[in-house]
Amino acid sequence: MNRINKLFAQKKQGVFSVYFTAGYPHLNDTVAVITELAAAGADMIEVGIPFSDPMADGPVIQQSSTAALNNGMSLKKLFAQLQGIREKTQIPLVMMGYLNPILQYGIDAFCQSCADAGVDGVIIPDLPFADYLKDFKPVLDKYALHCTMLITPETSRERIRLIDEHTSGFIYMVSTASTTGAKDCFDESTVDYFKQVNAMKLRNPRMIGFGISNKATFQTACQHAAGAIIGSAFVRLLGEQPDVKTAVKKLLEQIGRN
Repeated sequence: MNRINKLFAQKKQGVFSVYFTAGYPHLNDTVAVITELAAAGADMIEVGIPFSDPMADGPVIQQSSTAALNNGMSLKKLFAQLQGIREKTQIPLVMMGYLNPILQYGIDAFCQSCADAGVDGVIIPDLPFADYLKDFKPVLDKYALHCTMLITPETSRERIRLIDEHTSGFIYMVSTASTTGAKDCFDESTVDYFKQVNAMKLRNPRMIGFGISNKATFQTACQHAAGAIIGSAFVRLLGEQPDVKTAVKKLLEQIGRN
């Protein structure tokens, strides 16, 4: 069974997922970040592929992506770093990145490298759904990889149903139509959106991301979905703290899991 399926079969609520940009703040931090997060109780990790134009991301992740590229991070180096990661942890790993670097690497080669490294799924925010069905899904299925699609408050119910029918693993519920970034709390309209999607009784579990930065937003997300994805808040801590271990400790304190 895919590790993502196993996770959601065992844990129905309160799933704690963290995103980080590979190669940030230092080129060779990837394994340390994964192992420290796993040891601290993270349920799933999204490994961000740095890209020069991360259009869905706010300034914190944009800056980390630029820094990672300047550090020399590439897909080839990232896959080399991930070799042997399954000897250290069995936590589900999801590669998150934009379409351009993946196409340059080659769709089949990318999926094979993911499978070889022990990656369980991918998130490609700018992948058109029609292209996913035609060009990506057959290859992803070949290598037993899940593809997670994003939905926002502006996504139609028809499209949400379509995504639910043709993807597996989980659905990424973007809390807002804006870019990534921390928020102090979710407003009433955002919570209503969470409730409306829940009422659809979708097949796939949902994870809420964008704006999760403190105990209040983390708990609200966990109340209305399978769990929460934290990105910008952790990436900021990686840049501010003296080492990975301290950044992970500070994150747990921020969201009330210490």
